[in-house]
Amino acid sequence: MFRYLTAKNDKSGSWAHLPIFDSAFRFITLAAALSILILLVMMLAVLIYNAWPSIQRFGLKFLISTTWNPVTSEFGALTTIIGTLVSTALAMLLAVPVALGVAIFLTELSPLALRPIFGVAIELLAAIPSIIYGMWGLFVLAPFMSDYIQPFLGRYLGFLPLFQGPPMGIGMFTAGVVLAIMILPFMASIIRDVFLMTPRVIKESAYGLGATMWEVVRQIVLPYGMRGVIGGLLLGLGRAIGETMAVTFVIGNAHELSLSLFAPGNTIASTLANEFTEASDRIYLSALIELGLVLFLITFVVLGLAEWWLKKNTSGGYKA
Repeated sequence: MFRYLTAKNDKSGSWAHLPIFDSAFRFITLAAALSILILLVMMLAVLIYNAWPSIQRFGLKFLISTTWNPVTSEFGALTTIIGTLVSTALAMLLAVPVALGVAIFLTELSPLALRPIFGVAIELLAAIPSIIYGMWGLFVLAPFMSDYIQPFLGRYLGFLPLFQGPPMGIGMFTAGVVLAIMILPFMASIIRDVFLMTPRVIKESAYGLGATMWEVVRQIVLPYGMRGVIGGLLLGLGRAIGETMAVTFVIGNAHELSLSLFAPGNTIASTLANEFTEASDRIYLSALIELGLVLFLITFVVLGLAEWWLKKNTSGGYKA
């Protein structure tokens, strides 16, 4: 019945010892895995092919230029690259502590009767389309930021360049807040499920030895599920980098660089959403596709570096 065990000792790697159904299963799963790699390569090839006129014309200057002028067909991606990185970093800075707090509360502190209610609320927030977040941000959050939050930050932190400028409501800061609210349910839900996988007997043993709840969370729950926690954070990071509609509504869509978070800005995704249908010129269209290629590479590099750090610095288990 279990003849597939003999294939594990077959140094030639042959599938001859496997039953036909096991061989078919292996082939199907291998094809599924390879299809992801093939799809990735095809996407990259299509982006490079269509962006090639822009790559030939602007070269590396495209990555360091702040000029974006469709009238003169001069394009540079630096403004949108910085906008993408800043909005994503701001969103992660705001969302990660809250997501960890929500997950810890639901698994360790919340009454059992309330856990399903909070769990359903998180799932509902994760299911809301991004355009709804964008509309809510434009009509509700932006006026609130303009009337209360930005004046408050300008009054007490206005000596910092980050919080200088008129409180317009829309801008990089509001975009970061909307992104943080969007990715929070995804990260909190995944981290909660990871924390629930911690063996109960280990936590009860720690409590029996006199550990406090904070010590159990810090020394057992977090280390035990560290790989899953970081995986959840990476999913949130990936969505924040490429988010389009929610950001487009509230970021201001200006090809300008500013030290102030209150100033309008732009991201790669919002630029593509705003201008792709207007690109009638061949170079203009090619420059937009090259922006998509840059976003593809940024996402690949950022997530690749995070995965490398994860493998290097985590062991996937708790330390006694």
